[in-house]
Amino acid sequence: MRAVVVEHEEHEGPGLLGPALEAAGFTLVRRFRAVKREDVDAPLVVVMGGGMGVYEADAHPFLHDERALLGERLANDRACVGVCLGAQLLAAAAGATVSPGKNGFEVGVGPVRWTQDALKDPVVAGARARTPVAHWHGDTYTAVPGATLLASTDRYTQQAFRLGRSYGFQFHLELTARELGRWLGLFAADLVARGKDVAALEAQLPRLEAAEVENTELLHRLAHQLAKGLR
Repeated sequence: MRAVVVEHEEHEGPGLLGPALEAAGFTLVRRFRAVKREDVDAPLVVVMGGGMGVYEADAHPFLHDERALLGERLANDRACVGVCLGAQLLAAAAGATVSPGKNGFEVGVGPVRWTQDALKDPVVAGARARTPVAHWHGDTYTAVPGATLLASTDRYTQQAFRLGRSYGFQFHLELTARELGRWLGLFAADLVARGKDVAALEAQLPRLEAAEVENTELLHRLAHQLAKGLR
């Protein structure tokens, strides 16, 4: 089973999600800032994060192609997973509006609150009501038409959703503490320019490391749920 993984940044791959998908029987087909027509019929399409915004598609034409692909797949209930920018593209493809968040840049390690609907979901069920995850986004989206809200934070209500067989996650379940630490190092100057204390963010990393087993288990449940309908 092919899982097309669309990436937008050299430093940002599928992380912990990759091995989870492979364990569920998927073969990863990785693409960079591009999709192919054949991807509309792939068993699974995963769209990862990136520094650009959905509303900047004129400057980044590949976003038009990705959004169109996701829209066609949603119309045919073909499974998609969106992470951060990918979740925003998935939300936009379903009819939501994506925009810069009024509550500022959400970065570091912090809990998401799973909704009651989420705790009944086959992917999320078994997770704690509040799960520490990695955050790195400044944009948000309106409620996704027809979707089930799965998670929120104090800063932003829209953090995860399920729509048909597809899932969107605004946060980064795929990131280990080590990888988030690498991002903090790579983008330290930008974070300081945004008014963030990098040392304070690095001090949060042990919380993510402690949650890694739980988050990995959730990703494996996600991968097996996605594969389940394809066998």
